[in-house]
Amino acid sequence: MPSLKTLQAFADTVESNDHVGAIRNFYTADARTQENDGEWRVGREALAAREAAVLAAVSGVKTMRLGPLLLDGDHSAICWRFEFTGKDGKVRSMEEVAWQTWRGEELVEERFFYDPQQMAR
Repeated sequence: MPSLKTLQAFADTVESNDHVGAIRNFYTADARTQENDGEWRVGREALAAREAAVLAAVSGVKTMRLGPLLLDGDHSAICWRFEFTGKDGKVRSMEEVAWQTWRGEELVEERFFYDPQQMAR
């Protein structure tokens, strides 16, 4: 079970737009993530590399936490809003809920729930 201090540090890292650092510093080596009902992605280094590729495809991202951090035992939830500035200068926004499972002080599983149509607007 993570401490609230660890969850806050994770959220602060993401909100500072250090998404790759959040993966490297808080995920277990065997961590896995899933977007909506998509395929699981497995392994901290693979997850960090994919996140770096997503960020390289845009000019910038602004990350905001919407609401409080929710923590109950080994599970936490965070609601996020991301504003992506494309290389074309267009800003696209999306909101998602991240449902997390922790092993001690490290994230072992994270599932993201969002409406993919948000980015098409």
